[in-house]
Amino acid sequence: MDSRRRALLAAGVAAYASRVFPQDKVTLPKIGLGTWQTFDVGNDSTGRAPLREVLKLLDGNMVDSSPMYGTSESVAGDLIAELGMRERLFIATKVWTRGREEGIEQMETSFKRLRVKVMDLMQVHNLVDVATHTKTLQDWKHQGRVRHIGITHYTASAYGEVERTLKAATYDFLQINYSLAERDAEFKLLPLAKEKGVNVIINRPFAGSALFQRAKGKPLPPWASELGIASWAQYFLKWIVSHPAVTCAIPGTARPEHMRDNLAAGKGPMPDAATRKKMLEYFESL
Repeated sequence: MDSRRRALLAAGVAAYASRVFPQDKVTLPKIGLGTWQTFDVGNDSTGRAPLREVLKLLDGNMVDSSPMYGTSESVAGDLIAELGMRERLFIATKVWTRGREEGIEQMETSFKRLRVKVMDLMQVHNLVDVATHTKTLQDWKHQGRVRHIGITHYTASAYGEVERTLKAATYDFLQINYSLAERDAEFKLLPLAKEKGVNVIINRPFAGSALFQRAKGKPLPPWASELGIASWAQYFLKWIVSHPAVTCAIPGTARPEHMRDNLAAGKGPMPDAATRKKMLEYFESL
């Protein structure tokens, strides 16, 4: 944490909240947290216990959820409130339904579940009824109910529609899949986002578990240590977040030790274009 943010914390929660995540600019750690599957534990105290420890490791990071993710919004909201961490996190969720009134009702429910008065980021999940919800979100942003608005998808088959949507309206964020195993976003979407000044969140950073399956039992290259890489998770994540168009990646986990490992990928030296190419070639040789 830099001296400016320490000073803000010392000055109190209100100052921290209003200055770290302002309306017109956002600065996020390179690694955030996704809640799909991992936070869908309902009221199970045993299932919630490690999630509480995962959240304790975060400071300024994005926590991303969706009404599509079962009880994840409620679980995240409860734990964040218990820990008193609201002002230390960038909270994002999505609208995932059709119709203006239905969208408003769903988003109001998400506000209650996540226990927020202002949502840092509200996204249209998988472009479902995107034109309708975009209009609502533009109004809510103007009213100050949401700080940022965005769109999401997770599969290359939707990239044509994603591209058209990005060109048709103004968004603060794009959330898309991108990894060493799923690289299609780098050809059109990432350059377009960079051109338009859209922040990019990466989901599916491990392509499900495909990257780990491919690297299982294989050694890291000896030069990985020069980048501060000590695990395959760090290798995969550092390759992603070093892309000049990428803002952050949001791997999901319910294990504190994995969260620590993931967070380390956002620190230390970042590979340049030549090194990223070298990382890709090494992975493809496995």
